[in-house]
Amino acid sequence: MGSKNAPPGSRRGPLSIFMVLGLCCFFYLLGAWQKSGFGKGDSIAFEITKQTDCKIFKDLNFEPQHKDLGIIEPSIPKAKVFKPCDVKFKDYTPCQEQDRAMKFPRENMIYRERHCPPQEEKLHCLVPAPEGYRTPFPWPKSRDYVYYANVPFKSLTVEKAVQNWVQYQGDVFKFPGGGTMFPQGADAYIDELASVIPIEDGSVRTALDTGCGVASWGAYLLKRNVLAMSFAPRDNHEAQVQFALERGVPAVIGVFGTIHLPYPSRSFDMAQCSRCLIPWTANNGMYLMEVDRVLRPGGYWILSGPPINWKTYYKTWKRSKEETQAEQKRIEEIAESLCWEKKYEKGDMAIWKKKENVKSCHRKSDNICKVNDADDVWYKEMEACVTPVPEVSRANEVAGELKKFPARLYAVPLRIANGLVPGITTESYEDDNKLWKKHVNAYKRINKLIGTTRYRNVMDMNAGLGGFAAALESRKSWVMNVVPTIADNTLGVVYERGLIGIYHDWCEGFSTYPRTYDFIHGNGVFSLYQNKCELEDILLEMDRILRPEGAVLLRDEVDVLNKVKKIAAGMRWDVKLVDHEDGPLVPEKIMVAVKQYWVAGSGNSTSNDEE
Repeated sequence: MGSKNAPPGSRRGPLSIFMVLGLCCFFYLLGAWQKSGFGKGDSIAFEITKQTDCKIFKDLNFEPQHKDLGIIEPSIPKAKVFKPCDVKFKDYTPCQEQDRAMKFPRENMIYRERHCPPQEEKLHCLVPAPEGYRTPFPWPKSRDYVYYANVPFKSLTVEKAVQNWVQYQGDVFKFPGGGTMFPQGADAYIDELASVIPIEDGSVRTALDTGCGVASWGAYLLKRNVLAMSFAPRDNHEAQVQFALERGVPAVIGVFGTIHLPYPSRSFDMAQCSRCLIPWTANNGMYLMEVDRVLRPGGYWILSGPPINWKTYYKTWKRSKEETQAEQKRIEEIAESLCWEKKYEKGDMAIWKKKENVKSCHRKSDNICKVNDADDVWYKEMEACVTPVPEVSRANEVAGELKKFPARLYAVPLRIANGLVPGITTESYEDDNKLWKKHVNAYKRINKLIGTTRYRNVMDMNAGLGGFAAALESRKSWVMNVVPTIADNTLGVVYERGLIGIYHDWCEGFSTYPRTYDFIHGNGVFSLYQNKCELEDILLEMDRILRPEGAVLLRDEVDVLNKVKKIAAGMRWDVKLVDHEDGPLVPEKIMVAVKQYWVAGSGNSTSNDEE
């Protein structure tokens, strides 16, 4: 408040008040003149704002279009334009191609393992979708129906007709939920398992299906909140894994051969072989020892099919009684040497449980693997030896015991709690979770379809601790958490959270068919690889596995993303850059893209680019 006793010189006269009012009026008129559009400075600023790419955009459409719009080619291409590959490559799998496979020995399935092309033989074109391709049915309808045009292979409908694998009806395939060992349906089969294995209470969250067929076991486990990693080779049973992924079920191309499975030790709560025809007794039981490596202490192994129930079926299998009896006896011996206890055998099914710890195992094996790191498995040869499990202090303690799911998702993983992940503490793990919740919330503001059934099959190219997948966790989608072989090995942490994933080197092709993922996320992938291999090759591989009108979201340094954006501009992707959620001053940016819809033999696409 003003003082009543202020000196006379401090009071303003009428003249000074008049001058202040005059200046206010002058600046008001000047501002109005500039606002009208005649101010040169404002017009320049407006143009700069209009040109910037870093904004939350309104013109990138994530919804399926399937319209036939002519591609508008710019008069001077701003980037290299990639042409479509020949239609014969529509189902191209770079590292599992039949012609290359046949050059390798058949012994121990070596020819079905990964054999990637050298740099000079890599494709530098866009793998086309087959004519008539359509966006897959949304989950859960996709579990039971697949468009024929998307996977136009009928051989399984004939070969497996009596086993209820798949039926052809009009323009769709129908999957009744059957399998070779469960022709009455996967639900009934899983119910029988659940009478022995605690599937319903969250104790079992991750499962491995070896030789999965069309992955009906994994498909029906999903409604019990169990995530199964299914694999099968690319062989004469055409497109098994392709069918699985088209149904919205996790699967990769893979085989038991001479190389370790691309998963860390103690990954799975349960594993099964349902007439998978893997020679379990071969190579001194090496394949069962590999199952033991990836099976958690207290986990379960299910064998249904040969040689179980050999007394009934040995003639049907066209094998001698003595041979099949000896095979089952040898499996029993190997299982006992691994400290597996048989819990169940009835009809065509047998179930073993791996002992909880070494103290509860009365047989001491002298055949312990001598490797320093049981998780270092990429292209490493398997050995017939037993992988050690963590030490315990009490006989009734489970080695590496995990919480039940969903509590497992955010509980501190044992590998972190025990200091086995360099540079990661409990505090930094919890901070990482908070950060990814923030990131995913920002992603959903950019693309409102994230977290819906539109993006069922999701891939994280550089999963880290699994924070992205954890923040996205829902039954509407699943995430393939990829841990690059040149990154810190955190895949064991991902599995301890009740998530699934795989090791991979992005300088090579991924073990899947084209058009198998709806959404691809990558955090720092291109910074990681920019001096390791060609960024173009990684982007072309992403394009191969991404479905038409699928989406990409990359988070990286702005300089790196500018390089990526330039390449992607020639790949029939609609691309934009977006500021970091904390504002434009953060050097890390986000690139979002939508793959245009186009098919083999067509010059049409759903481009939003009208420049």
